[in-house]
Amino acid sequence: MKPLKKLLTLAIAGTLTCAVNAAENLTAETASPGGSIHLSMAHLAEAASEAGIANIQVADGQTLTNSIQNVAEGKTDIAGTPYILPFLLSKGRGPYSKLGEEKGAELAGNLRALYPVTLGIFAMYAYDSKGLGGWDDLEGRTIYNGPPRGAALTNARSIIQLATGLKEGEGYKGVQVNWGQAVKTITDGSADAVVLPILFPDSRITQALASGNMTVWSTPKDKWESEGFQKYLKAPGSAPFTLDASKATLGESGVTLVTEDGTFRGLATIGGDIVNKDMPFELAKALTKAHIDTLDQLKAKAPFARYAGYGEVDVVRSGMCGANPLKYHAGAVAAWEEAGYTIEDCAKP
Repeated sequence: MKPLKKLLTLAIAGTLTCAVNAAENLTAETASPGGSIHLSMAHLAEAASEAGIANIQVADGQTLTNSIQNVAEGKTDIAGTPYILPFLLSKGRGPYSKLGEEKGAELAGNLRALYPVTLGIFAMYAYDSKGLGGWDDLEGRTIYNGPPRGAALTNARSIIQLATGLKEGEGYKGVQVNWGQAVKTITDGSADAVVLPILFPDSRITQALASGNMTVWSTPKDKWESEGFQKYLKAPGSAPFTLDASKATLGESGVTLVTEDGTFRGLATIGGDIVNKDMPFELAKALTKAHIDTLDQLKAKAPFARYAGYGEVDVVRSGMCGANPLKYHAGAVAAWEEAGYTIEDCAKP
């Protein structure tokens, strides 16, 4: 029989080993269900649990403006975000103006990315019953262009101005409601047109088709190629997106896509799931590896997922570098590179 002291030592060692190998308990915040940023987080929670890496408690339907500040302050472990928000935080602008530039820059410096996500591609759409002729027919119209605050509204206003020269409150009336009321606002007819990010297919459009046929317009080619639009495509959290119109599935029937030359063009809103820089290297690496290893399963979970930027780490299409201050977590870099992907130096911490 082993001495009692030795048995106790072995028992303690075994307990410590179990503690080291036990799954982490993490908190996460993301957007409402139905979009790519929610899907990536929900899938990560599933993949991390199955791999024994972490138990992630996901709170969805969150205001991501607040979520990334929670991550920066160490109150939440993971959050989804459009990349424009870390940029605005770093400058103390927009929704972070009360923080000021110094505090905002300090908090933004705490953020690191695990992997990118395309949240949506901006387009204009309307019910055929509205008789809208296209982008050049927006003057004097009422346009639903996003929630009351945040990146989507800023982008929509800018895109409308770049495509038409019209400013909200001068050339058209803008309508803003929270994402949870989006489909109701589209279907109740209170807006003549909608300018929002979409996916292929898009859940909001699919639901809205129950109330009538719709037309979706790509960004006009001449406006797309203009100096101003090309410059805006390089803004933090933005990227160019083009797709053969024959592959731009928007619904089985009842929806028409309008382009000049068979190519859909739109500004893509790029984001990702982010963590605090102080997340342990091995944990960030394991989470990112779980994402990479299950990309095929992720892309099979929703029809739109094949065009949602999962696994796309090219610096242009993933919105990294340039004016975007966000970098990947060192553990994430290791996971991507070990999987055979190239992470440019400008995206490394």
